[in-house]
Amino acid sequence: MIVSASRRTDLPHWHMDWFLNRLREGYALVRNPVNPRQISHVPLRAPELDGIVFWSKYPAPLLGALDVLADIPFYIQATVNPYGREVEPGLPALDERIEVFRTLARRLGPCRLIWRYDPILLSGRYDEAFHRAAFETIAAALEGSAERAVVSFVDSYRKIEKNLHALGASLPGEEQMRTLAGRLCEIAHRHGFLLEACAEATDLTGVGVTRGKCIDAALLSRIAGREIPRGRPNGGRAACGCDASVDIGAYDTCKNGCRYCYASFGRPEPLPCPADLPLLGSTLGPLDRVTRRREKNLQMRWEL
Repeated sequence: MIVSASRRTDLPHWHMDWFLNRLREGYALVRNPVNPRQISHVPLRAPELDGIVFWSKYPAPLLGALDVLADIPFYIQATVNPYGREVEPGLPALDERIEVFRTLARRLGPCRLIWRYDPILLSGRYDEAFHRAAFETIAAALEGSAERAVVSFVDSYRKIEKNLHALGASLPGEEQMRTLAGRLCEIAHRHGFLLEACAEATDLTGVGVTRGKCIDAALLSRIAGREIPRGRPNGGRAACGCDASVDIGAYDTCKNGCRYCYASFGRPEPLPCPADLPLLGSTLGPLDRVTRRREKNLQMRWEL
């Protein structure tokens, strides 16, 4: 089983104490966002746990946990964007985030850090020229600290349309996406990065951008020194190439406040998240049903 920590919240930035408590206990409880009364008991110990993929815009708290994680295969999807506080109000300055990325790469090696430049938000302030210059600056700063870079363009979900409108953001057409992606690909290659696209319906392979796989069992296998099963795809977005995983995060628990984020549902404040509870952002109720999560891919290989 591969654990995703987490697409739903910046777990390394805001909930590292909770996560470390869950590691010590050997499991986490996860509320199903579609069927809230359904709770999964997710094991966080070998042999059930094969590896972890962390997602974060500011993974500095991971630096203090590397010894605890030493025996667990993991890598980090670390977003480093150039936006101002009107877009990403809960993040430290760009220079600080770059330095955290570089420090983690020195400790872990570049194969375990993936630089995410996403989502690409296009507006009067953040136009194509801005993104070319910003991508060049960050790529130069991170050169040698990662092998892969990942891009995606902002998607318009109904719950964030008002935010995007307030930022003056527009959705790019396919030709505009290909043109900008091609320029970013040239910059990425110049600085030693393979550029991948995350869940983009528009085919960018013609401009050199490969289709990405953010949850990548092959990369975890390389880190672990043994084969980690891919599992069956999770059935997410049609263009998603990820291998199977179980996410242990919860929506509405992130304090980054990113205006383009689909993982918040308009609450004035994030849900409270006591570090000593097995569920992130909620408590067990009398009507909740807990089911132990079991992955068939521990016993068999799925041929795709």
